[in-house]
Amino acid sequence: MNSGHLWYRVTTTCVQIFLGKATVGTLYYGDSRLPVPVEDRALAHLKVVIVNKLRRGEAFTFSWVKTRAEGHGRATIWLSPQIPMHFEFDGSKSPVLNRRWLEELSLIASSGTGLVVLDEPAEYSDPATGSIATAAYG
Repeated sequence: MNSGHLWYRVTTTCVQIFLGKATVGTLYYGDSRLPVPVEDRALAHLKVVIVNKLRRGEAFTFSWVKTRAEGHGRATIWLSPQIPMHFEFDGSKSPVLNRRWLEELSLIASSGTGLVVLDEPAEYSDPATGSIATAAYG
């Protein structure tokens, strides 16, 4: 699997980046435009969580394991409403969002760990309708 694209797996405190077959968007952070590569589907979910927290005036951390090109190791950034950022997606379609994944990301973002990319739940039950939906790609 050497397609040049990245995907993520979370350990207890950080995001591990691996080569895989997915489109990769980028979160640009701060005036220096620090690029943080994130798989498009995960980035769409992170965007919702980040924007909702920042809209409420909440500051928090986001952590990941750096790629070989970044020099290995771990990185953490402080996300705050006062720090500029924008989201750039490699793909042109917006994915259908997984409500359960959004909830799990929101919970961890509000914890002492801070935001990290968790594995997407394969399916979830919609409490309003009782229906089961699988994670769909836009």
